[in-house]
Amino acid sequence: MRCFHMKPLISVITITYNAASTIGVTMASVAAQTCRDYEHVVIDGASRDATLEIARSYEGVRILSEPDKGLYDAMNKGLRMARGEYVIFLNSGDTFHSADVLEAYARRARLGDDIIYGDTVIVDSERRELGPRHYSVPARLTRDSFSKGMLICHQAFMVKRSLAPDYDLRYRFSADYDWTIRCIFAADEHKCTNLGMVTIDYLSDGLTDRNKLKSLHERYRVMAAHYGHLRALRRHAALIASKVIPALDRR
Repeated sequence: MRCFHMKPLISVITITYNAASTIGVTMASVAAQTCRDYEHVVIDGASRDATLEIARSYEGVRILSEPDKGLYDAMNKGLRMARGEYVIFLNSGDTFHSADVLEAYARRARLGDDIIYGDTVIVDSERRELGPRHYSVPARLTRDSFSKGMLICHQAFMVKRSLAPDYDLRYRFSADYDWTIRCIFAADEHKCTNLGMVTIDYLSDGLTDRNKLKSLHERYRVMAAHYGHLRALRRHAALIASKVIPALDRR
């Protein structure tokens, strides 16, 4: 059993809003972890369905429910509530891939790593695996890694709380990309570890999934801000070509 009064090693932060249909699998996934040195923080946007009832049915969960300015505002609230030395976001509908995932993160955290990350598989609402993400995680994470795009799924990315800035609310869809880059820039490259395992099942029904064009435009802005406009132009031109040319070939 966890000691809820003690400062945990890891804060698992879950963002919800009217998420009764998806929150249950996330709560159960966290509760099933063999690692017990964690807290689970739920930041809810004043849900009007059964989200809070489901979350409160799990022992020791810290819950804040109030109106917010959107997903990333809620994430900032989660960072402020977090008591753990490390933070990882696991949003409603997403789950840890297996019961030993958090312990794998914790083993590296106890060694003092700055950033710890793993692979992700995409699942549908029936929890059927659809395949891996279109990006492969880097074997070694450097400041230059994310110039190629968001190579690590946000939910598979755990970072020391002391290195984590607030999310930039100027970005509506891609503040997570900006945030992970700033975390990487603040970290020691020699203290960034790839766990070499699938850690997250990501539900393919998120905010950016429903707003791909707007998200792509924001990601260009983020990439240009951190790596320069020339590199951002080259990357996005290559990305567009990879989508358009195969489509023309199929006609």
